[in-house]
Amino acid sequence: MFTGIIEEFGSVESIESRAAGSRLSIRCEKVLSDSPEGASIAVNGVCLTAVNLRPNGFSADLAPETLKRTNLGALKPGSIVNLERPMQPSGRLSGHIVQGHVDGVGEFVAFEPLGDQNWWLKIRVPKELDRYVVWKGSICIDGISLTVASLEGEILGVTIIPHTYQNTTLRGYRPGSLVNLECDVLAKYVEKMLVGIEKPSTLTRSKLESLHP
Repeated sequence: MFTGIIEEFGSVESIESRAAGSRLSIRCEKVLSDSPEGASIAVNGVCLTAVNLRPNGFSADLAPETLKRTNLGALKPGSIVNLERPMQPSGRLSGHIVQGHVDGVGEFVAFEPLGDQNWWLKIRVPKELDRYVVWKGSICIDGISLTVASLEGEILGVTIIPHTYQNTTLRGYRPGSLVNLECDVLAKYVEKMLVGIEKPSTLTRSKLESLHP
């Protein structure tokens, strides 16, 4: 479980294709300070299992499903990624509940300056995720916990404050770049519960009798 508060930038060392999936190697330091072999680390919002830990990096295996559903397959040596360790039970939930299970990939549309190092970010959301995105709700974009500030058709807008701008990978993206999206898990549970609720029938005995006097 994560919070969407980025702890460190990582740099891709290599991404090697394998018979099934790929192996990703990342250079970093901070997120390794208390991470044992097999620990979970979120990379651009994707929960990965860290293996082959070393003083300045780790590796992780990417399953075919991960490559299909996220932007990790587009990474290249030198690419910068957002990193976060799992939250501790005693810690503060500064962002929102993030599972690290990406729902789909969105398109980076625009990054417009608002002044004083504040920015307006626009992302195109896939149609199948639209029902989970609500105004003032939470969304995770490449591992970053953000609040939906506007919804115009398939385009969502969020405000990026100076701290987020300086401490995440967002500033390096260009129109057309792909970003990982994870919707608020609460919306999915609500949808599941509502699907099982049958709408009460408005047909009564008196209505039936009135049709056949």
